[in-house]
Amino acid sequence: DRKVALDFLKSNVQANLPPHIQPKAVVKELTWGQNLGSFSSGEFDLILGADIIYLEETFTDLLQTLEHLCSNHSVILLACRIRYERDSNFLAMLERQFTVSKVHYDPEKDVYIYKAQKRSQREDL
Repeated sequence: DRKVALDFLKSNVQANLPPHIQPKAVVKELTWGQNLGSFSSGEFDLILGADIIYLEETFTDLLQTLEHLCSNHSVILLACRIRYERDSNFLAMLERQFTVSKVHYDPEKDVYIYKAQKRSQREDL
C-alpha cells in the first residue's frame, strides 16, 4: 500500500492473522510501476485489490505492477464498483494480459469481484 496507510495495514495484519502466521506476512510500500525490483517477480500466489482502478492515469502502471508480481499460477481478486466508462476500460486493458472473470456481484452494495490470471503463452497463439 501507500506509505501513509502502512501503519494501519500492519495493525490489520496483526489483528487478523494467527500469531504463528504473522511473521510470513510482509507489509511494504508499493506505488504502481515504481521500484518493482524490490518485489520478486512472479512470487505472489494471491493479490487482493479493492477500489484500485479509479485513476485512469495510473492504469498502465497498475498493469505493469500486476504483470511483474504475477506468475502463471497467481490469482488476482479485484473488488470494485463499475461507476464510469474508465472502470470498464481498465478491465478491457487487464483482459489483454490476463484472463478475467466476474466471480461475484453484491447488488446491495453494487460491488463486483473479478478474478484474473495471467494468460498462458499457448492461449495467446
